[in-house]
Amino acid sequence: MDKGKLYVEEVLKKVREKNSNEIEFLQAVEEVFTSLIPVFNKYPQYISENILERIVEPERIITFRVPWVDDSGKVRVNRGYRVQFNSSIGPYKGGLRFHPSVNQSIVKFLGFEQIFKNSLTTLPIGGGKGGSDFDPKGKTDMEVMRFTQSFMTELQKYIGDDVDVPAGDIGVGAREIGYLFGQYKRLNSYKNGVLTGKGLTYGGSLARKEATGYGVVYFAKQMLDDKGIDIKNKTAIVSGSGNVAIYAVEKLLNLGAKPVAVSDSSGYVVDENGINLETLKQIKEVNRGRIKEYLKYHKNAKYVSKEEGKIWEIKADLAFPCATQNELNEEDAKILVKNKVLAVVEGANMPSTLQAIDLFKKEKILFAPAKAANAGGVAVSALEMSQNSMRLSWSFEEVDKKLYKIMENIYNSSKNAAKEFGFEGDLVVGANIAGFLKVAEAMSSQGIV
Repeated sequence: MDKGKLYVEEVLKKVREKNSNEIEFLQAVEEVFTSLIPVFNKYPQYISENILERIVEPERIITFRVPWVDDSGKVRVNRGYRVQFNSSIGPYKGGLRFHPSVNQSIVKFLGFEQIFKNSLTTLPIGGGKGGSDFDPKGKTDMEVMRFTQSFMTELQKYIGDDVDVPAGDIGVGAREIGYLFGQYKRLNSYKNGVLTGKGLTYGGSLARKEATGYGVVYFAKQMLDDKGIDIKNKTAIVSGSGNVAIYAVEKLLNLGAKPVAVSDSSGYVVDENGINLETLKQIKEVNRGRIKEYLKYHKNAKYVSKEEGKIWEIKADLAFPCATQNELNEEDAKILVKNKVLAVVEGANMPSTLQAIDLFKKEKILFAPAKAANAGGVAVSALEMSQNSMRLSWSFEEVDKKLYKIMENIYNSSKNAAKEFGFEGDLVVGANIAGFLKVAEAMSSQGIV
């Protein structure tokens, strides 16, 4: 057995023993580590420095109580998290997720992925993630405000514009970021760069809201162009109907593609004429409603509940899983393959299971992993930080142009790393290696810390 494989297997065994109950975290670690075996054969110094065992252990994990009062006067308690995973290339950067599923395994897997995603952007930001098991769905604005103020009262002790800069994620949109920023400001005075995804009136960046969804489609375009395939007139299914999905739909429409289906946790809608963007935004961004309401505006559309089927059953050229982790399993992948899907591009974090990814690779389906394809959001967050530091604001066109270039660079660096290490065409391996090498070099340069 070669040294690289032996080293990876030894570290993986320790990680499984230490984190045996953290399923999502172990899945993310295994997917990355197994890609890195050829790196350690080429750079054995990283074995002697034990880079893997160091990189897989967060620099710190903060867990805290979040008490708040609902509109009926009842005291509620949730749990808050912030995982500050790796600061070797810059301050911790990563979103906050408010969702009932949030636990330590979830925030650790997200923070671990964030290390490599942030590295791929080439911008000076380290990896972190956080959130709470609080569910903003069905809560009033006042309840959300009370919760977020309580959450930030504790979190503010550990973050700062040059230390840790959180952003939004699932359940944390413009409303939540506004309340979080307001409470931070109340406790610490005005520090413009302490959160990203802010409103345009108080330090936010143009194109930040659109960045993740746009970036996913820009990455898809790079991948398709490289194979001589025009994205124009291609049909697409986009799971989810949150920020990432909405702006992936918008950019697909801009480029002449036709998204025909979107979903939420209750089911999905199909519109053979193409999803109407204005209707989608009205339902999800204004009404905060359910995707089923789409039928009120478009009688020709069809709604399928989650009990009746999954969005992956719809035949299309392109598939964009943009909802949540592990939403696309091996059985779903088999359906996509049978329906002759050309490409699968991950918009959510780790939305495809390892078995699904293996099947896509086996069947030669073009596959774009999340840490590369959905890095546009954090990239523009870093651009927001830059604008805050310089006390200026770039135009939408300037930011969008920078975003396109960043996604082009991520595609090329992932593609080139895969080729260099003998995995030509495998963007999963390429993205893992390209993201890892920058972090590993920085860690090695800074000594055993």
